Amino acid sequence: MRVKLLKVRESTGERIGSPSQAYEMLREEASADRECMWVLHLNTNMEVIEKELVAMGTLDQSVCFPREIFKKAILNSADGIITVHNHPSGRLEPSQEDRQVWERLDKAGEILNIKVHDHLIISVKGFYCHRTGQYEYPAADHIK
Repeated sequence: MRVKLLKVRESTGERIGSPSQAYEMLREEASADRECMWVLHLNTNMEVIEKELVAMGTLDQSVCFPREIFKKAILNSADGIITVHNHPSGRLEPSQEDRQVWERLDKAGEILNIKVHDHLIISVKGFYCHRTGQYEYPAADHIK
């Protein structure tokens, strides 16, 4: 019999205290030319363990299953996650499909006992925060 030990990743030291901090962490990725999904894996102090790209799709959609979202979170012993995906069109409004995916992820997180802190849609114009239902548009001079 062979035993393989996993090394649990340590925090990067970056703490996520608000949706705008998560957006700042992924601001550069907001300009991707296709829809992508990232997961921020968090420890109990809301410090980032890992920023993971879990799906890369097409111009207007990416397919992402809960098992892919939570696989690394389990391996990282994450206490919680924040999911983030971009809209290359710049529109921040969530689609019906976005809302359905978020609902499934919330249910899966409940079952796995991994907190799903939020779901964000990002673009070069700003971001939408699912938990608050608010849109934020940073000052234009910050947009690259």
